[in-house]
Amino acid sequence: MRKQEESVLLYQFSEEAVSAIQEVLRKLGIHVSVLEPEAWRQRIGFLLSLKGFRQGTSEEEDFDFPHEAAVFHKIKGKRLDQVLQALKDAGIAHIRFKAVTTPFNLHWTLGRLCRTMHKEHAYMMERDKKQE
Repeated sequence: MRKQEESVLLYQFSEEAVSAIQEVLRKLGIHVSVLEPEAWRQRIGFLLSLKGFRQGTSEEEDFDFPHEAAVFHKIKGKRLDQVLQALKDAGIAHIRFKAVTTPFNLHWTLGRLCRTMHKEHAYMMERDKKQE
């Protein structure tokens, strides 16, 4: 069995941004999947084509998340710092909503993960405002 490869899911990025990000990640040997708008209904594990995850349909009614999001799989710590620095060095705009997969969030839908990132981002922005 080969080592599970590092991969990144890209959601709601423009075609230009996708091309630029893919170029950087390809050089780093990272697999990139560009997700369809309806992907929010699927579990992260399924979107990463992991064993044991089947296509599902979310019971969630609606999904309003007009932001770009990136999900990093098998990339963390110093390697994640290296990847983010490479994107920055290539002039790619800061990706505000990004997450790293965990044994827990692999079972979440992309919609749930995006909502969670949005809440966490709002909380941190509020916290930073209070510290000023």
